[in-house]
Formats: sequence, structure tokens, C-alpha cells
Amino acid sequence: MLKKVIILAVVFAVGFFGTKYVLKKMKSDKQVEMSIESRTIDKIPEIEGDWVTLFDGKSFNGWHQYLKDSVGSEWTIVDDAMVFTPAPNRDKGGSDIVTDKEFTNFVLSIDWKISEGGNSGIFWGVQESEEFVVPYLTGPEIQVLDNERHPDGKLENHRAGSLYDMIAPSQLVVKPAGEWNTCVLKVDHNTNTGKVWLNKVLIVEFPVHGEGWEALVQNSKFKNWKSFGIHQTGRIGLQDHADTVSFRNIKIKEL
Repeated sequence: MLKKVIILAVVFAVGFFGTKYVLKKMKSDKQVEMSIESRTIDKIPEIEGDWVTLFDGKSFNGWHQYLKDSVGSEWTIVDDAMVFTPAPNRDKGGSDIVTDKEFTNFVLSIDWKISEGGNSGIFWGVQESEEFVVPYLTGPEIQVLDNERHPDGKLENHRAGSLYDMIAPSQLVVKPAGEWNTCVLKVDHNTNTGKVWLNKVLIVEFPVHGEGWEALVQNSKFKNWKSFGIHQTGRIGLQDHADTVSFRNIKIKEL
């Protein structure tokens, strides 16, 4: 009889505390969800003027492969999105695309979706020249990444939304691989201001030229790259990092 009482007591305790754990976890998950939602208060400022579409969802008009006249076959258009799908057994980049037009001061809005374990990026200030070979030698990058599975997710200033290798996102609001994220990048040399919003949350702020910018570069992997981040005017680029990635709703306002 005593043994039965003990067993019943254990079952009751497990059930009770197990239920408490589930309720606590549900509450915790709800708090996390609400916390993320509450952080979408950093409203993107209204900018005078009209948005100009950089991608019409139907063609690559306005874009070309870096140092090429057209866009390579690994880039396709699917469901109003430009999709990069690397060829089989390919482990290097080289098919980055850039805008035909150059920009100086602007607000850029772009949706991106990364594959599991994937890596890509959004460049600005890109100089197109045989001297540089690839966009990242001149253009700073806002990181596009699957934080959960890619090794770069372990490095704070390499995570999605970061000013790559220079400033980590202040909050982690990126959505999981396979889901769309909206990135808004503001670059204004008139006010020496750079800002990044990811999914409506302001996560990165930085100077875009001068001593503050130079200090960021000097504390990064780019410190010995003589042409990195020194040009105020340049092309916007999307990176081929040998992983599948999609972009859509690309638009810009010049300041």
C-alpha cells in the first residue's frame, strides 16, 4: 500500500511540475514573441519623394553581372523574385550582380530570403573595375545569413543585418531560413549617417565617411584593403556566395 502511495505521489508530482514547465515554457515563448513584436517601434522615417523600383519582378533590366554586360544563367526570376541558384559542385562566388546606375545618398528597401546554411550580402558604393575583380573589395556589405546553421552566425558582427565585420546587429530579429526578411538601408553622406532596419527594427547605426568610418574599417578585416569603403558614389550589389538566395521588392529613394 505504501509503495502504491509513493508511486501515485511521484506520478502526481511529475504531472504537476511537468504541467507547470509546459505552462512556463508557453509563457516564456509568448514573452519572447511579444518582446520581438514590441521592438518593431523603430519606425522607418518617411522620406520625401517617390520610391523608384530597381527590380520589376519580370526582368533583370537595370542589373548586370559584375564586369559583364548581362546577368548569368544562375540568376533566374521565380514568383516575382530574383533567385540565385549555384551550379552543382560549385564552391566559389563570382556571379555577383550590380545595378547599372550608381547612387550616393539613398534609402534602399529590399526583401531577402536565404536557404538553409546560406550566406549572401547587399553591397553599396561598389566600384566596377578590372582592378577590383569582385564587388566586396570596394563595397561595404549588409550581411544576409542563416544565423542558425552558417558558421558566421557564431560571430556577432557577421550575423544577418550586421554591417559585415564592423558592427553587430543590436537585436536579433532575423526570420528563419526560407522566410522573407525586409532590410532597409539608409546611406546619407550629407548627414554622415548610415542606418539598417531589419523587419522594421533599427539594428545598426554608423558613420558613412570620415574618422568614424575609418576607425570602423581599421578595426575590421578590411583595414589593409586600400579601396574599401572610400567611394561615396557607387553601384548597389547582390552577392553570389555560392548559396541559394532570393531577393524581391527592391526599391530606392535618392536623398
